[in-house]
Amino acid sequence: MSKKDSAIINEIDKARLKLSIEHYIKYFIGKRTREINKDEALDAIALAVREFAMDKMYETIARYNKVNTKRVYYLSIEYLIGRSLENNLHNLGLFNILKNIKIDGFPEDISLEEIFDAEYDPALGNGGLGRLAACYLDSMASLGIPGFGYGINYQFGLFKQKFDNGYQVEQADTWQGEDSPWQFARLDRKVAIPMYGDVETFKNASGQESYIWMNTKTMYGVPFDFPIVGYDGKSVNYLRLFSAKTDDELDINIFNEGGYIEAVRDKIETETVSKVLYPSDAVESGKELRLKQQYFFVSCAIQDIIRRFMEKSNDFSEMPNQVCIQLNDTHPSLAIPEMMRLLMDVHGQDWDAAWDITTKIFAYTNHTLLPEALETWPSRILGKLLPRHLQIIYEINRRFINFAKSKFGDDAGKLSKVTIVSGDGDNQIIRMANLSIVGSFSVNGVAKLHSELLKKSLVPEFYELWPEKFTNVTNGITPRRWLLHANTALSDLISSKIGDDWITNLDLLEGIADFADDKNFIKKFNEVKQTNKVRLAQKIFETNGIIVDPNSMFIVHAKRIHEYKRQLMTILHVIGEYLAIIKDGVKPAAPRTYIFAGKAAPSYNFAKLIIKLINNVASVINADPRANSLLKVVFMPDYKVSLAEVLIPAANVSIQSSTAGFEASGTGNMKFALNGALTVGTYDGANIEIREAVGADNFYLFGLREEQIQEMRRTNSYNPRKYYEDSDYIKRILNAINSNMFCEKDYVLLFKVIYEELLNRDYYFILADLEAFTKAIHDAEKDYLDKDVWAKKAINNVARIGNFSSDRAVLEYADRIWHVKPV
Repeated sequence: MSKKDSAIINEIDKARLKLSIEHYIKYFIGKRTREINKDEALDAIALAVREFAMDKMYETIARYNKVNTKRVYYLSIEYLIGRSLENNLHNLGLFNILKNIKIDGFPEDISLEEIFDAEYDPALGNGGLGRLAACYLDSMASLGIPGFGYGINYQFGLFKQKFDNGYQVEQADTWQGEDSPWQFARLDRKVAIPMYGDVETFKNASGQESYIWMNTKTMYGVPFDFPIVGYDGKSVNYLRLFSAKTDDELDINIFNEGGYIEAVRDKIETETVSKVLYPSDAVESGKELRLKQQYFFVSCAIQDIIRRFMEKSNDFSEMPNQVCIQLNDTHPSLAIPEMMRLLMDVHGQDWDAAWDITTKIFAYTNHTLLPEALETWPSRILGKLLPRHLQIIYEINRRFINFAKSKFGDDAGKLSKVTIVSGDGDNQIIRMANLSIVGSFSVNGVAKLHSELLKKSLVPEFYELWPEKFTNVTNGITPRRWLLHANTALSDLISSKIGDDWITNLDLLEGIADFADDKNFIKKFNEVKQTNKVRLAQKIFETNGIIVDPNSMFIVHAKRIHEYKRQLMTILHVIGEYLAIIKDGVKPAAPRTYIFAGKAAPSYNFAKLIIKLINNVASVINADPRANSLLKVVFMPDYKVSLAEVLIPAANVSIQSSTAGFEASGTGNMKFALNGALTVGTYDGANIEIREAVGADNFYLFGLREEQIQEMRRTNSYNPRKYYEDSDYIKRILNAINSNMFCEKDYVLLFKVIYEELLNRDYYFILADLEAFTKAIHDAEKDYLDKDVWAKKAINNVARIGNFSSDRAVLEYADRIWHVKPV
């Protein structure tokens, strides 16, 4: 396109966008322009931008339909998509156009930045699982892959994290939900979801046994579509989110008889299904609600997928050529028996045909090596809620075990490992990971080490049965969100040197390695980092009331709070540094600010105690004039995408310290490296591949290897108490947490539980790695003192991180698993 044509289109878009914004202010907001506030301005602008996105979406769907392409459906219980307005403006090429629009009467005291900040993060996810799903949707749209997400339209999401006296407090995370300007209801696509009831068996005309699921309760799933705008607006796919509804608002007869509460009880109970992410399963009713939520989600999705397929064909044998369903972990695994139920009971397929179709459609991504994180459900609950599905699962397992016996003979050990149904009576459980593996044609891990451990340690018996099913696709992140959008100054600097093709081909970042010794480039690179640190320091003051020095070394540990992620090790190290200052007069060579962020699951009490410890240590150090000019500790509450977009670009050091063999991949490590932070990390997950890519000299490796840990476990030779007894450094730190040094005056030995856990068990090898971790931090500190050396290392991290683009990951899925091509 010529510059003249491009200028004409820009003027047309500018005029249209201006008119649309004015229209929505007047007719949707219902105010005169000069009366609106920033929230109303956000809605008006978002609705206007959505028009452009919708036009592109209709064009995209028409393009897919024209070639009758196979479609990918991505099923994930969570999505962390982040704010949409600024991202969509960039992707649609409207950002600079909007900046230059003048709307008569628009309040001068409302800036565009304030409007962007007024947008709520959609409360649709929690951690890496949800963010990975969002990155993959972005890449599918940017690459023109016909891929669509399915999920739940949570009203409250997980929770909003606040701190009360250092303790995590969970509050409802109220966002706009169904009222979001980005979503629009598809009322004509509403689906009915049966639950409970019982199953009747009868003989059909051919003499075969058939089944009727009777006396069910029905809820309804109403879909809301959320446009996913690819880069440059070439393709716009969508994320379809379902809200749980009842058929009627209330039973008017009961209401008229005075039973007001009873009249709306069904409505309340039904809509609870899509209220919150991961309802507590600590009690039986919570388990049932969580199972109900997962079934609601997959039934909505599978019914919608079948409906779409049947718009084109009634020949179900063709379905695997038109449909691929990717299960993002085990939460959607009930989709397998649900597909079987619908194919057999609704669409008349026999078992063999239905199973052949099902096992050619589903692919499963495993995300964990923690045995306790592999989902199981008690048969008694599953049978009560979904009696027909339990029947189907039993039959899947019966046939599968017969197949397994043909390979394993009567090896009870191997058969017990692979069976989907385990145990008897009230103790019988259904293993969802096993169901996912049996019912899928592909099983992938998400980093090279993880995929090897999946085959050798977690499910080796399945690998023995089906080696061809297993593959690896290392996770990736979208450069549009995590560099172009989150770190505009750095992306502009990069583009000034190598052009902007890197936005869709991240391998091209290699070009900036040529400038790693360029004094002028280093100066500008450091200025970008410093500006980002000042911005974060301002954010910290606004949220925490703590003043931090932007010239200090920003060391960041931001991720879900879990023992294996070892935030506890980081704060033990901080205590060691603090004690060195006040006891020994040993000062750090560079002032340091340690920044924590992340949520603990509401029922995970030990993780919540770690949060309390971090906050208490922060209170003591930050108030101590002997140390607070050298060390600061901050725990930023309510970690989410919009906070990560401020935090990650400002980091000097990224802590990725999971116990080796426990982290499947991680993606935070990739985001920090892409933004020029250096990693202090273990030989685990994607850390291994990042270190290979950026170079060992640009990565601070520490800690035991996975094979060392496994050997110590096998021989029962790990003795954490010996580390305590042999190291004055470790002894002093543990004695400090077993004292009242970090306790309020009314609390005695508040952290004794942590002290005893570390001394007597230390399942995650914190004491074994603590001194090595501190040495790695000190090594990083030495390099940090030389700005040019540090900048060169940081630039090489940015330059060599290209392989960790979600575009690369999605193209691998498309080529090796989904068998689809960009359209």
